[in-house]
This record gives sequence, C-alpha cells and structure tokens, in this order.
Amino acid sequence: MSLAQITDKIERDARDEASKILERARGQEAEIKTETEKEIKRIEASASERFDYERPEIFKRREIVARLDVNKIRLGAERKLISDVYAEGLLRLKNLGKGEYVSFCERLLKKSVESGDESVELSHSEKYLDAAWLEAFNKTNGFRLTLSERRGDFSGGFILSKGRIAVNCTWEMLIQAASESMESEVVSRLFSD
Repeated sequence: MSLAQITDKIERDARDEASKILERARGQEAEIKTETEKEIKRIEASASERFDYERPEIFKRREIVARLDVNKIRLGAERKLISDVYAEGLLRLKNLGKGEYVSFCERLLKKSVESGDESVELSHSEKYLDAAWLEAFNKTNGFRLTLSERRGDFSGGFILSKGRIAVNCTWEMLIQAASESMESEVVSRLFSD
C-alpha cells in the first residue's frame, strides 16, 4: 500500500468514526430533548396542579389584605373626622361672643375654685377677661382671687393655681377632657350604621 492509500484509508476511517460519533450525539441529543420536554411538562403540570390547589388560598389572602387596607383607610378617615369635630369645638369656644364667653368662664371658675384665694392665669391673647372682670367676679362671689402676671400660651379659658396645685381650664384642656370622656359617644353618633 502506498502512502496515498494509507492516508486515504485513515481519512475514511476517521470520517466513518466521526459519522458514528455524530450519529450517537444526535441520538443522545434527541433523548435529552425528549427527556427535557417530559420534565418541562411534568413541572408545568405540577405547578398548575399546585396553583389550582393554592388558588383559593391566594385569593383569600389577597381579600384579607385588601380588607385590612380598606379598614386602615376607613379608620384613618374616621380618626380625621373625629379630630375635625374637636377642632371645630375648639374653634367655637374661641369664637364665643363676649357675653357667652364671660358667662361660661365665670361658671367654670366658680366650679373650679377651692379655697377662694387662688391665682388666675389668662392667655396672651385674652380679649374679654381682665383685672376689672376678676374684681367684679370676686365681689359677686366673695372670693379673693388674684390675677397672675404670667400669661399662658393657650387659646382661651384660664389656669387656676395655688402653690403647686393647678386646675387647667383652658379651651384646649376642656376639649381634650371632652374627647377622652365622650369618645365612644362621638364615635357612635358619627359612625352608627
């Protein structure tokens, strides 16, 4: 055999071997592809089955979360409305006419006096109560109340004090006390179904 024939034979054998290897690889590729497709279908079926099983629970959880969100929004709106009611009450106290304002303060002061010689602190912005008013009040009721030189940062009313004891009758404190004692009544009136 000549060198050309030997080379030719080696090339043919190599081509035959390469063809066999490629054929086996194609067969393995087809097997892998078939197995992969089966696995994909199995996973899809499993996921679909699991989703069908869990779907009601997923929707139930979404509904619960949505209900919680709605209740949170509703509660915030209700709290805002209640806050607005008390803010309106404070505004009305601030805007009382002179006669109503003075009369209300006198009734409040009469109920608050313990010893009759306390000090009365008024607001910086007080427009109706002054030393002359307190003098007339003392004369009418037999008290010896004094007007404090100190002025407070509140919108109306007064603070009655003697020593370390103080009775806060400011509009803000009255509204706060009313909100604490009447909260359930206000809520039922505003939000009864």
